[in-house]
Amino acid sequence: MAKLYFYYSAMNAGKTTTLLQSAHNYRERGMRTLILTPQLDDRHGRGVVASRIGLKARGRVFARNEDLFDLVREDIAANGALHCVLVDEAQFLSRAQAWQLSDVVDKLRIPVLAYGLRTDFRGEPFEGSQYLLAWADELAEIKTICHSGKKATMVVRVDDHGRAVTEGPQVEIGGNERYVSVSRAEFKKIVRGEGRIELHQPALPLGEKKS
Repeated sequence: MAKLYFYYSAMNAGKTTTLLQSAHNYRERGMRTLILTPQLDDRHGRGVVASRIGLKARGRVFARNEDLFDLVREDIAANGALHCVLVDEAQFLSRAQAWQLSDVVDKLRIPVLAYGLRTDFRGEPFEGSQYLLAWADELAEIKTICHSGKKATMVVRVDDHGRAVTEGPQVEIGGNERYVSVSRAEFKKIVRGEGRIELHQPALPLGEKKS
Protein backbone atom coordinates (compact mmCIF):
# COMPACT_ATOMS: atom_id res chain seq x y z
CA MET A 1 0.00 0.00 0.00
CA ALA A 2 1.38 3.40 -0.99
CA LYS A 3 2.06 5.86 1.82
CA LEU A 4 3.32 9.39 2.35
CA TYR A 5 6.52 9.31 4.39
CA PHE A 6 8.24 12.27 6.00
CA TYR A 7 11.83 11.87 7.14
CA TYR A 8 12.84 14.90 9.17
CA SER A 9 15.96 16.03 11.00
CA ALA A 10 18.29 18.89 11.79
CA MET A 11 20.92 19.81 9.21
CA ASN A 12 23.74 17.44 8.23
CA ALA A 13 21.98 14.31 9.44
CA GLY A 14 22.18 12.55 6.07
CA LYS A 15 18.73 13.25 4.65
CA THR A 16 19.91 13.54 1.05
CA THR A 17 22.22 10.54 1.44
CA THR A 18 19.24 8.50 2.63
CA LEU A 19 17.10 9.79 -0.24
CA LEU A 20 19.71 8.84 -2.84
CA GLN A 21 20.16 5.40 -1.29
CA SER A 22 16.40 4.82 -1.41
CA ALA A 23 16.29 5.90 -5.07
CA HIS A 24 19.17 3.55 -5.85
CA ASN A 25 17.39 0.65 -4.15
CA TYR A 26 14.32 1.14 -6.37
CA ARG A 27 16.34 1.51 -9.54
CA GLU A 28 18.46 -1.54 -8.72
CA ARG A 29 15.24 -3.56 -8.88
CA GLY A 30 14.20 -2.10 -12.22
CA MET A 31 11.71 0.34 -10.70
CA ARG A 32 11.53 3.94 -11.91
CA THR A 33 11.73 6.86 -9.50
CA LEU A 34 11.22 10.59 -9.74
CA ILE A 35 13.39 12.86 -7.56
CA LEU A 36 11.96 16.34 -6.97
CA THR A 37 14.10 19.27 -5.83
CA PRO A 38 12.95 22.84 -5.10
CA GLN A 39 13.92 25.60 -7.50
CA LEU A 40 15.43 27.82 -4.83
CA ASP A 41 18.03 25.24 -3.73
CA ASP A 42 20.74 25.44 -6.38
CA ARG A 43 23.82 24.99 -4.17
CA HIS A 44 25.13 22.12 -6.31
CA GLY A 45 23.79 23.36 -9.65
CA ARG A 46 20.28 23.48 -11.05
CA GLY A 47 18.55 20.13 -10.72
CA VAL A 48 21.45 18.44 -8.92
CA VAL A 49 20.65 16.59 -5.70
CA ALA A 50 23.92 16.01 -3.85
CA SER A 51 24.93 14.72 -0.44
CA ARG A 52 27.88 15.78 1.72
CA ILE A 53 29.58 12.42 1.19
CA GLY A 54 29.68 12.78 -2.59
CA LEU A 55 26.57 10.96 -3.83
CA LYS A 56 24.49 12.84 -6.38
CA ALA A 57 21.73 12.44 -8.95
CA ARG A 58 19.65 14.55 -11.28
CA GLY A 59 16.32 15.78 -9.99
CA ARG A 60 13.25 17.42 -11.50
CA VAL A 61 13.22 21.06 -10.39
CA PHE A 62 9.87 22.40 -9.20
CA ALA A 63 8.69 25.93 -8.47
CA ARG A 64 6.79 26.89 -5.34
CA ASN A 65 3.60 27.55 -7.30
CA GLU A 66 3.80 24.34 -9.36
CA ASP A 67 1.16 21.64 -8.97
CA LEU A 68 3.07 18.50 -7.97
CA PHE A 69 0.16 16.17 -8.64
CA ASP A 70 -0.02 17.40 -12.23
CA LEU A 71 3.77 17.22 -12.48
CA VAL A 72 3.76 13.55 -11.50
CA ARG A 73 0.90 12.70 -13.88
CA GLU A 74 2.73 14.41 -16.73
CA ASP A 75 5.91 12.51 -15.92
CA ILE A 76 4.02 9.20 -16.05
CA ALA A 77 2.42 10.15 -19.38
CA ALA A 78 5.82 10.98 -20.84
CA ASN A 79 7.98 8.25 -19.30
CA GLY A 80 5.76 5.36 -18.23
CA ALA A 81 5.07 3.65 -14.93
CA LEU A 82 6.45 5.32 -11.82
CA HIS A 83 7.15 3.42 -8.63
CA CYS A 84 8.27 6.10 -6.16
CA VAL A 85 8.49 9.89 -5.78
CA LEU A 86 11.27 11.29 -3.60
CA VAL A 87 11.34 14.93 -2.47
CA ASP A 88 14.55 16.64 -1.34
CA GLU A 89 14.46 19.73 0.93
CA ALA A 90 10.75 19.15 1.54
CA GLN A 91 10.60 21.94 4.11
CA PHE A 92 10.35 24.34 1.15
CA LEU A 93 7.04 22.87 -0.03
CA SER A 94 3.95 25.03 0.19
CA ARG A 95 0.89 23.84 2.09
CA ALA A 96 -0.81 23.16 -1.24
CA GLN A 97 2.11 21.09 -2.50
CA ALA A 98 2.15 18.94 0.64
CA TRP A 99 -1.53 18.20 -0.02
CA GLN A 100 -0.79 17.45 -3.68
CA LEU A 101 1.79 14.87 -2.60
CA SER A 102 -0.89 13.19 -0.51
CA ASP A 103 -3.00 13.03 -3.68
CA VAL A 104 -0.13 11.30 -5.48
CA VAL A 105 -0.35 8.61 -2.80
CA ASP A 106 -4.14 8.42 -2.51
CA LYS A 107 -5.14 8.79 -6.17
CA LEU A 108 -2.17 7.41 -8.07
CA ARG A 109 -1.14 4.79 -5.49
CA ILE A 110 2.51 5.85 -5.68
CA PRO A 111 4.58 6.08 -2.48
CA VAL A 112 6.10 9.48 -1.71
CA LEU A 113 9.23 9.83 0.41
CA ALA A 114 9.84 13.42 1.56
CA TYR A 115 13.00 14.53 3.36
CA GLY A 116 13.43 17.87 5.11
CA LEU A 117 14.21 20.04 8.09
CA ARG A 118 11.59 20.32 10.81
CA THR A 119 12.37 23.85 12.02
CA ASP A 120 14.19 26.98 10.88
CA PHE A 121 16.95 28.98 12.60
CA ARG A 122 14.40 30.61 14.89
CA GLY A 123 12.97 27.29 16.06
CA GLU A 124 9.82 27.85 14.01
CA PRO A 125 8.38 25.14 11.72
CA PHE A 126 8.78 25.46 7.97
CA GLU A 127 5.50 25.51 6.08
CA GLY A 128 6.17 22.28 4.19
CA SER A 129 7.35 20.44 7.29
CA GLN A 130 4.41 21.65 9.34
CA TYR A 131 1.90 20.05 6.99
CA LEU A 132 3.91 16.94 6.29
CA LEU A 133 4.09 16.33 10.03
CA ALA A 134 0.31 16.70 10.12
CA TRP A 135 -0.58 14.65 7.03
CA ALA A 136 2.11 12.01 6.47
CA ASP A 137 1.22 8.36 7.05
CA GLU A 138 4.64 7.61 8.48
CA LEU A 139 7.07 9.91 10.31
CA ALA A 140 10.73 9.08 10.95
CA GLU A 141 13.50 11.12 12.51
CA ILE A 142 16.98 10.93 10.99
CA LYS A 143 19.28 11.60 13.92
CA THR A 144 22.47 13.60 14.17
CA ILE A 145 24.54 14.98 17.05
CA CYS A 146 25.34 18.35 18.57
CA HIS A 147 28.94 19.35 19.33
CA SER A 148 27.94 18.95 23.01
CA GLY A 149 27.40 15.23 22.41
CA LYS A 150 23.62 15.42 22.78
CA LYS A 151 21.16 14.68 19.98
CA ALA A 152 20.82 17.67 17.67
CA THR A 153 17.21 18.64 17.01
CA MET A 154 17.51 22.34 16.08
CA VAL A 155 19.42 24.56 13.69
CA VAL A 156 21.30 27.79 14.42
CA ARG A 157 22.14 30.35 11.73
CA VAL A 158 25.48 31.93 12.56
CA ASP A 159 27.56 34.88 11.41
CA ASP A 160 31.24 34.84 10.44
CA HIS A 161 32.22 34.77 14.10
CA GLY A 162 30.03 31.86 15.11
CA ARG A 163 27.44 34.02 16.85
CA ALA A 164 23.74 33.26 16.46
CA VAL A 165 21.73 35.25 13.92
CA THR A 166 18.19 35.67 15.23
CA GLU A 167 16.68 37.94 12.57
CA GLY A 168 16.34 37.79 8.81
CA PRO A 169 14.41 35.88 6.16
CA GLN A 170 13.39 32.32 6.96
CA VAL A 171 15.02 30.97 3.80
CA GLU A 172 18.67 31.72 3.18
CA ILE A 173 20.39 28.93 1.30
CA GLY A 174 23.66 27.80 2.83
CA GLY A 175 25.58 24.90 4.30
CA ASN A 176 28.14 24.43 7.04
CA GLU A 177 29.31 28.03 6.70
CA ARG A 178 25.90 29.38 7.74
CA TYR A 179 24.08 26.73 9.76
CA VAL A 180 24.94 24.40 12.64
CA SER A 181 22.81 21.64 14.14
CA VAL A 182 22.55 21.73 17.92
CA SER A 183 20.55 20.32 20.82
CA ARG A 184 17.61 22.29 22.19
CA ALA A 185 19.60 23.24 25.29
CA GLU A 186 22.51 24.49 23.19
CA PHE A 187 20.10 26.37 20.91
CA LYS A 188 18.73 28.30 23.88
CA LYS A 189 22.22 29.12 25.07
CA ILE A 190 23.52 30.29 21.70
CA VAL A 191 20.50 32.44 20.79
CA ARG A 192 20.80 34.15 24.21
CA GLY A 193 24.29 35.19 23.15
CA GLU A 194 26.03 32.91 25.63
CA GLY A 195 28.94 31.63 23.61
CA ARG A 196 29.72 30.93 19.98
CA ILE A 197 30.06 27.95 17.66
CA GLU A 198 33.14 26.88 15.79
CA LEU A 199 32.08 26.81 12.16
CA HIS A 200 34.76 24.43 10.94
CA GLN A 201 35.14 21.70 13.51
CA PRO A 202 37.84 19.19 12.58
CA ALA A 203 36.55 15.91 11.19
CA LEU A 204 38.20 12.62 12.06
CA PRO A 205 38.79 9.89 9.46
CA LEU A 206 36.34 7.01 9.69
CA GLY A 207 37.61 4.15 11.80
CA GLU A 208 40.32 6.11 13.59
CA LYS A 209 40.29 7.24 17.17
CA LYS A 210 40.99 10.79 18.20
CA SER A 211 44.44 11.05 19.76
